[in-house]
Amino acid sequence: MTGPTFDIVIPTIGRPSLQRLIASLARSAGPAPERLIVVDDRRDPSAPLSLGPGPAWPANILEGPGRGPAAARNAGWRAATAQWVAFLDDDVEVEPDWLERLAADLASAPEPVAGVQGNIVVPLPDSRKPTDWERNVAGLQTAMWATADLAYRREVLARAGGFDTRFRRAYREDADLGLRVVRAGYRIVRGSRTVLHPPGPDRFWTSVKLQAGNADNLLMRRIHGPGWRQAASAPAGRLLRHLAVSAAGAAGVAGLIAGKPALARLGGAAWVAGTTEFALARILPGPRTPAEVWKMSVTSAVLPAAATLHAGLGLARHGFRRDRLPAAVLLDRDGTLVEDVPYNGDPERVLPKPGAREALDRLRRAGVPLAVVSNQSGIARGTLTLEQVERVNQRIEKELGPLGPWLICPHGPADACDCRKPAPGMIRKAARLLDVPADRCVVIGDIGSDVQAALGAGATAILVPTEVTLPEEIRSAPRVAPDLGTAVDMLLGGQSR
Repeated sequence: MTGPTFDIVIPTIGRPSLQRLIASLARSAGPAPERLIVVDDRRDPSAPLSLGPGPAWPANILEGPGRGPAAARNAGWRAATAQWVAFLDDDVEVEPDWLERLAADLASAPEPVAGVQGNIVVPLPDSRKPTDWERNVAGLQTAMWATADLAYRREVLARAGGFDTRFRRAYREDADLGLRVVRAGYRIVRGSRTVLHPPGPDRFWTSVKLQAGNADNLLMRRIHGPGWRQAASAPAGRLLRHLAVSAAGAAGVAGLIAGKPALARLGGAAWVAGTTEFALARILPGPRTPAEVWKMSVTSAVLPAAATLHAGLGLARHGFRRDRLPAAVLLDRDGTLVEDVPYNGDPERVLPKPGAREALDRLRRAGVPLAVVSNQSGIARGTLTLEQVERVNQRIEKELGPLGPWLICPHGPADACDCRKPAPGMIRKAARLLDVPADRCVVIGDIGSDVQAALGAGATAILVPTEVTLPEEIRSAPRVAPDLGTAVDMLLGGQSR
């Protein structure tokens, strides 16, 4: 290939549509990907996953974590090595020129463009009006940032921390990532390629089960604030009407139990009126067959209560207010991000602290900028060179992902500089580089000098003690966490996993 390299990542739960997708990729003309990565996310894979007859490219079947599409896609893109990662859902089929157009889309994407979205076509019947389920799936044709077909630069995925694994369903996880990427200053554009997305099987209770997404909407509000729908061009939905209908039904039942017939009649009448309006809104645009009318009538009576229940569960779990996140997190290096190897100039001796990658990814997913502030007096002592320190830092980023600007103090204790912790110079400089107020930064370190540097700059400090931390440093620290993951949980409200 002369253009940008790309890998294709397909998360799957083993649906029969996967083989149709693989076959359509085999028929597609254009440059081959570096690799095809299929993430087998079946929770109980009793038999090997079959891809069927496929293209002659390298294909890898990767065992997924079994925690939903967000976690499966993360496993896929982290195994990728190409410049771009093209995500496809396992229920789409690509057009015959899809590969050629994908390559052209990526080649024409300038540097500020982080993602290129494909066009989704939902084939609907010509002989009748579409059903409620078919109209629901057809909404994908105008959805923003739908990962049914979306290619991202791999380095941008790393900087964003990938998909937020709190989204356990195939709902809102792509909109969340898209919002974080756009708010980081990148662009996501629409390309020229096309995939077909057949509606798939329409089961009787599907529309009721889909109401679990109301809990994910509350998570979106917590992460992105009350304006997230407008920012993501997401329709308003009917939750307020569902709440009103459910309240009317509850009032009618309460009136019956309490022996208050007027309340029972009023609540019952309002519930019937609301349910009838909802059922008609679903029936009239459709084919109006007896089976469709019956399904819409029954599910319209149950759906508002299901929406109310899941919204309540989401409210209990995620709250209704947006997280107040730190403007930036500044991290000590040795003893905090990696095991402390005194005066280490050898990248091979880099050993990340347990759980460090996962903790940092949660901060990236939340959109919190990062920086490293590290004393490296070995340079002044002559036991290290700046080049050795930089090679170690590069190895740390390879292990833990991008960490923002690196601020290194090369001075010794007797140099009386303003940058060596416990002096606040590096903290203030990091805040300037990130263009954030120092008093809204959080410094995480393992010894008292990290805490003192943070407080001297007006920042918040969290101490994560190790075996070298003095007992008096622990006692005097304003906030203490047993490990980096817990410190991040403290910053993200304990719900970041």
